[in-house]
Parts: sequence; C-alpha cells; structure tokens
Amino acid sequence: MTGYHSHDDLSYLSQLKESAPAEFAAWVKFDGMVGRKDGAIPQKERELIAVACAHVTQCVYCLDVHVKAAVDAGATREEIAEATLIAAALRAGGAGAHAALTMKLFQQHTAQGHQA
Repeated sequence: MTGYHSHDDLSYLSQLKESAPAEFAAWVKFDGMVGRKDGAIPQKERELIAVACAHVTQCVYCLDVHVKAAVDAGATREEIAEATLIAAALRAGGAGAHAALTMKLFQQHTAQGHQA
C-alpha cells in the first residue's frame, strides 16, 4: 500500500463514473458550481471560500484542487492563510456551541432527577 491522500488518487474517480454514471454526472455538475465564472462572487473569492470549506470538511483532495485554483485566480499566501484560520475559528465556534448545548442537556438531565 502506498498510503493515503495522494493527488493521484483522484484518478480513481473514473471508477465511480463507470460504476454510477448518472449519480457521478449529477455530482460533477453540482461540484462545477465552485468554478463558475459568471456568479456574483468573483473567482478568487469563490476559491478562497472553497479552501475554507475544505478545511472544515477536511477534504484533502478539495484542498489540493482549490488551493491551486485559488493561486491561479490570484490569491496570495496571506489570503489563503486567513481563509484557513477563519475556517478553524468557525469550526472551533461549532465546538463551543455544542459545548453550550452539552451543558443545557446536562442541566435538563440532572433536573429530571438523574444522578449528577
């Protein structure tokens, strides 16, 4: 075994296409929305959003594809770094929100007479 997360792994998408052609075509069409050139959001910003989302979803292949596309669209190292750290902050925010929910659930369960 050669390991995980190689850019060459994307070549295996052809097996998905062969195995589920209708679903693959729908996914490709949907995924193509990111690279759309005629949207209200300029291309560089679209790719920076994609880089940030790839950090939140932890898709290394999306990182590979969208960091390159962001650079090609003119993104700087600083913009890419900020996008990744904004994503990290929001992901941490989600953990904080779930921590608050955990405290609420704890309170509800202890109020119902369960042992604390």
